[in-house]
Amino acid sequence: MAGSNTSRSKSLRLSISALMVLGALMPIFADAGQARDRDPEWLAPAKHAARVNPLTTRVDAAAGGAKLFQQRCATCHGEDGNGTTKAPDLSQPSVQEQSDGALFWKISTGNTYQGMPTFSFLPELQRWQLVLHLRAIAAAHHSSD
Repeated sequence: MAGSNTSRSKSLRLSISALMVLGALMPIFADAGQARDRDPEWLAPAKHAARVNPLTTRVDAAAGGAKLFQQRCATCHGEDGNGTTKAPDLSQPSVQEQSDGALFWKISTGNTYQGMPTFSFLPELQRWQLVLHLRAIAAAHHSSD
């Protein structure tokens, strides 16, 4: 009888342990497939937000931005820019309502607290090309709705 109780006790402890592990993992599985929220506190200073993209009239420059995006950004933001668990959806209004200057500043400075690296090592015109591509992502997202 004592062996039977010991066996049941071990089985009960294993079952409880398994439930605790599953309970701890539930938030991870619940977030799977959802894009990370953007940081609403991460705001560009006014002088940077006021900057104007010098490439807005250069339609051909957006193609370069798309190539750069695939090389530098798609790993976290997804190939289509719709976000992953690592980074937010770039087509969402809270991103697209920001000025070109604000997006340029964010690409340039990064936000290491939220996992966004700095891309200040890229030439300035390439960072502006990325901003053009961010606008194209939103346009493509809205045309597919």
